[in-house]
Amino acid sequence: MELLFVFIFGALIGSFLNVVILRIPRDESVAFPASHCMSCNTPLRAWHNVPIFSWLFLRGKCAFCGAKISVQYPLIELLSALIFLFSAMKFGFTAQALGVAVTFDLLLALSAIDYRYKMVPDSLNLGALTVAIFSVASLEQFGYNVTNALLFAGGFSLLRFYISYILKKEAMGEADIMIAATMGALLGVKLGLVAVFIGAVLALPVLLLTRDESDESKELPFIPFLAMGCWLVLMFDSYVNNYLVGIYG
Repeated sequence: MELLFVFIFGALIGSFLNVVILRIPRDESVAFPASHCMSCNTPLRAWHNVPIFSWLFLRGKCAFCGAKISVQYPLIELLSALIFLFSAMKFGFTAQALGVAVTFDLLLALSAIDYRYKMVPDSLNLGALTVAIFSVASLEQFGYNVTNALLFAGGFSLLRFYISYILKKEAMGEADIMIAATMGALLGVKLGLVAVFIGAVLALPVLLLTRDESDESKELPFIPFLAMGCWLVLMFDSYVNNYLVGIYG
């Protein structure tokens, strides 16, 4: 029953994330006006905002004008619900589990915005980093998170300068450095590097399939893959640690 509550709560947070994803890139308030159809501007009823199920019952169309509703809405709600569920299963019903879930929900929102708008709002990025640092079970872990966040931020900053110099163009943005710091806070240096590697491996086939040198607007967003790599390593951290020990001792 507790896990069901966590799943529902995560879906509700996902519903709010959809508002964040849509409005923050447009510099609009996430509180006002109330949820409404983007085509006919008709305010939605309460039963039109039930996470996941409303989209299914409405068959992906507005109840007023019949305009199509993006599949992004139920997808974000479902992913958010799963993030909260698996975080609770991994860390129990603790403040750390809540912090981890909120961090990855913010990374989910950043991934959707990066994919849709090719931008990364600093408010969400800094929010993810801050929550990740404070997602601790002890004061000692807080210091550990801060140290690893700074190490990853510094390392990626140095890498940015080197790559940009070699390529003679900006190779990495400040947003990527903050994402790296968030990964460092959540995973530590060793597992954080594994997560970056997994993110790159996940991105490579997609990059090769979608590469279009004539259209820079189709540049592949990297944040979704970094977030996926971070999530996989965090959920399976014991297996990854055992694998690394088996290789390097």
